[in-house]
Amino acid sequence: MTTTDAPGTAHPGHAALVELLDGRGLLSPAWRAVWEELPRHQFIPRQIWRQGPERCESVTTEGEWWRLVHSDEPVVTQVDDGREDGPGVATSSNSKPSMVATMLGCLDVRGHERVLEIGTATGHVAALLARRLGDDRIVSVEIDPRLAARAERNLAAVRAPRVTVVRADGEHGWPPGAPYDRLISTCALRHVPYELVRQVKPDGILVAPMARDFWSGAVLRLRVHADGTASGPFTGGASYMPMKSHRTTASGRPVDQSTARSADSGTGPRDLLSLGFALYAGALLPGVSMVHAETGGTDRVWLLDRDGSGAIADAGEPVWQYGPRSLWSEVEAAYSDYLDLGEPPASAFGMTIGRESRQTWLHTPDQVIGA
Repeated sequence: MTTTDAPGTAHPGHAALVELLDGRGLLSPAWRAVWEELPRHQFIPRQIWRQGPERCESVTTEGEWWRLVHSDEPVVTQVDDGREDGPGVATSSNSKPSMVATMLGCLDVRGHERVLEIGTATGHVAALLARRLGDDRIVSVEIDPRLAARAERNLAAVRAPRVTVVRADGEHGWPPGAPYDRLISTCALRHVPYELVRQVKPDGILVAPMARDFWSGAVLRLRVHADGTASGPFTGGASYMPMKSHRTTASGRPVDQSTARSADSGTGPRDLLSLGFALYAGALLPGVSMVHAETGGTDRVWLLDRDGSGAIADAGEPVWQYGPRSLWSEVEAAYSDYLDLGEPPASAFGMTIGRESRQTWLHTPDQVIGA
């Protein structure tokens, strides 16, 4: 393939992508001007992958490269942390453009803010922010030194050389540059470290995708208060690679298959697949994970905790439960409560982050779930 690290700036696919984002109401006039000036392909390396059903699949032709880059899809730019002959797990990407536009809109910048970005990756988001606010106002943290070096080259190529790219673990932010007016994470967090909240000014905004154990991820938009806490709503679904230090590893007791017991259920796997219920159940049942798969048009979910309990539910079939807890029964009870609440959407839920606490709430911060 002959594509270079920064193919030319003129390509009709980029204009079509910007028109798509604008047509969906994701770009203000100011942001549209920025996106038009910074074609996505300037940040995409020669070797890329797309996510396949079981592993990342290499993009091998130039035509395929251009089609993926100018689509509203994520472009995987690193697998297996750069190791050769790995299992093909995505470890860095250029995020889905509509998701990037949505999160930048959530930041509510007006033109003068200083911004800390967690997860530089290709430098694309840092460049968009730099073009909107000024490249001396952007600090971006990247844990992988090779990715950081590539991002610096990309930023220099688009005339944003004063963006500060820091090689560090984003979980700790970058205290030397604090306080910031805004903070955006472009990798998913298992929890919001209070250390990040402390680096944002009172009345500042923190936007981050959360990696939820219970089936789904969601974007969280927090406003920092004078008392040092931060609170705000979830603003929609999101699927981002986790921050490196927030990756999960298989742990806990194995499920004892000899404890298998069946149960009939009036709740089907697909009933559980709303972001609103995922946020509710995840707060009510901490430590319980749910995974969904669809094969041959049939839905299946798995439930698991760290103490050896599990459950498997297939559409139209009896449920099987294992271990000391009856996880399906607990989730089914939570679903019944969720229906009684009127099936609130994801936007009705939010979080409050304090020095020692993290609380999920419904409608208002004083309506804490699972307290």
